[in-house]
Amino acid sequence: MPNTSARKAVFLDRDGVLIRSDIRDGRPYAITSASDMEILPGVHDAAAQLKAAGFFLVVVTNQPDVVDGSLSRETVETVNAALANELGIDDFRVCYEKESPQSRCYKPKPGMILDAAHDHNLDVTKSYMVGDRWRDIGAGKNAGCYSIFIDCGYSEQPPEAPDATASSLLEAARIILAHATNG
Repeated sequence: MPNTSARKAVFLDRDGVLIRSDIRDGRPYAITSASDMEILPGVHDAAAQLKAAGFFLVVVTNQPDVVDGSLSRETVETVNAALANELGIDDFRVCYEKESPQSRCYKPKPGMILDAAHDHNLDVTKSYMVGDRWRDIGAGKNAGCYSIFIDCGYSEQPPEAPDATASSLLEAARIILAHATNG
């Protein structure tokens, strides 16, 4: 029997969706200093619109550079705290692992989404995943979310069959709000 009291959420990738990524050779990389954090245009408005519509906002982010030492956990947490403060993000789920068969959280595996859904009584079937890479869309699909790809034109494999494509989080928010109203 479905849990009718479960809430709807928007799961958001962090780098490239909320903040500007460091792009090298057409590929995105996480910033390595909190002072380099730059919230992308339209993100404040998008977050405010989604919150006003009753969505629980959860950032789900792979941060494997912490394992090899090229990024500090403190930097990740400082950036996340700033985003929580500025955007009203409700929860952060961070995978500090490298991709491996043993990892449950490294996107495209859905572990971060499913854990947040369990902990916060979220209905993944009424929720959305927004990301700028194929791994994000895969995680959303694997969790049962409606998945929206923000196409940043990276030189890497495209996602497999996103439910929608947008050019920014603000456009993705418009898609979510229209889909949630009509869906």
